Amino acid sequence: MRYFSYLCVFFIYRIMINRTLIRIKVVQTMFTYNQNDGSLPSEARKQLLRSFADTYDLYMLLLDFASALTSYADEQLQERIARSQATHTSFTPNRRFIRNRFAEQLFTNQRLRRELQERHLSWETGMPAVRSVYLSLVATPWYKEYMDQAECTYEDDKRIWRKIYTELLPGNEAMLAALEEMELELDHFTWVTDLDFVLSYVVKSVRKFREEEGVEQSLLEMFDSEEDLTFATSLLQHTIEHRDEYNALIDANLKNWDPERVAWMDRIILLVALAEIINFPEIALQISLNEYIEIAKEYSGDKNYFFINGILDGIIRQLKREDKLLKAVELDN
Repeated sequence: MRYFSYLCVFFIYRIMINRTLIRIKVVQTMFTYNQNDGSLPSEARKQLLRSFADTYDLYMLLLDFASALTSYADEQLQERIARSQATHTSFTPNRRFIRNRFAEQLFTNQRLRRELQERHLSWETGMPAVRSVYLSLVATPWYKEYMDQAECTYEDDKRIWRKIYTELLPGNEAMLAALEEMELELDHFTWVTDLDFVLSYVVKSVRKFREEEGVEQSLLEMFDSEEDLTFATSLLQHTIEHRDEYNALIDANLKNWDPERVAWMDRIILLVALAEIINFPEIALQISLNEYIEIAKEYSGDKNYFFINGILDGIIRQLKREDKLLKAVELDN
């Protein structure tokens, strides 16, 4: 389990963008910044802030997927009713899914409707993904079990949506293609790479919903406080301002490794990690190390996190010997 999640389990149900995602976004922003010669630090800051807003847009859009899928299911049911009437065949419509109380609660949620309208978000362009997920849904045994239950509770209604978000959306090719198309249409980015992460927060939101909250049910906020936003912009600023200094530390600890052979992403992760370790003494060293090793596992090459861990270990020892590390350090000899 990641340390941030362990230490802040209370907050994880209230916020969308936590420190783990902040670190990832800073790494992504620095990677782009280093690829664009002549970019100004102010442009990188704007990109970072925009990436947070784009990710929060995706959270809102994925919540609204419940409404889009329900509406499509209703259309399919109405078409089947019309066909049965035209052919004089017997058909008893099952409206359980389209009358799902959780989906209805999302559809009437005042905050969600307002955010979608202000952010110009809808599934109109993404209907191929809606159709694809619907076809997958009706083929699952758990959908049939849900539809055939004699009685259905609000918790049952939430449970099927948790399964839709966790089992049908991740890796769905039509969904990924739709998000790419919507990204271009809205001039957004990182939706495809953020999908699984944001889906995990959508599922947390589903668990949080209570029937008695009705249209006033709260959603996750973008940030917990201004402190997190300040951490994000400061981390980026320190990385940019001191990257020559940090690159020198990295190169000095390569141990017979050609600096030119270090992958760009590995170097970026090391730069951001050093910016945090050196400039944020209030954050425990082990938390910082664990966070960036996890980022390396996800975004770097196969097993490159061993390399990154070794470099960070060497630099930390050097800084400790030179009395340049403000936080307490406990490392094996």
